[in-house]
Amino acid sequence: MEEPFEPKIIVFCCQWCSYAAADLAGSMRLQYPPNIRIIKVPCTGRVDILHILKAFECGADGVFLSGCVLGECHYLEGNYWAVKRVGRVKEILQGIGLEPARVEMYFNSAGMGPQFARCCIDFTERIRQLGPLCKKPALENHAQPILHA
Repeated sequence: MEEPFEPKIIVFCCQWCSYAAADLAGSMRLQYPPNIRIIKVPCTGRVDILHILKAFECGADGVFLSGCVLGECHYLEGNYWAVKRVGRVKEILQGIGLEPARVEMYFNSAGMGPQFARCCIDFTERIRQLGPLCKKPALENHAQPILHA
């Protein structure tokens, strides 16, 4: 009997708002899936397209960025840049035959612990419905990795 699919999810959190929201969710003892792996970044605007694609290449089934609320970025426009990059990654995924829904951008201020937990739960369920990335035809035929470091 096959075990149920538990997706591997990478979350890039800005240190100012979203990481604080994740910390608040933990302090409030809110439950969210244990398969979430958080990477703290100075700003989501610092997350490059290659960082997101590399996460997929390293085995992630889904990736989301969680940044400051639009208009409240500590670096002024960082989260707007992140929105554009996430949109570009969606285009790239679609172009190679993968679901664009495997990448997303969320906005959580420091006081939004419950909302951060809800984003994690909802995104995990979305990826669970899509299934594992490693079994997708677009990846099965590649002799070389998608990215070269």
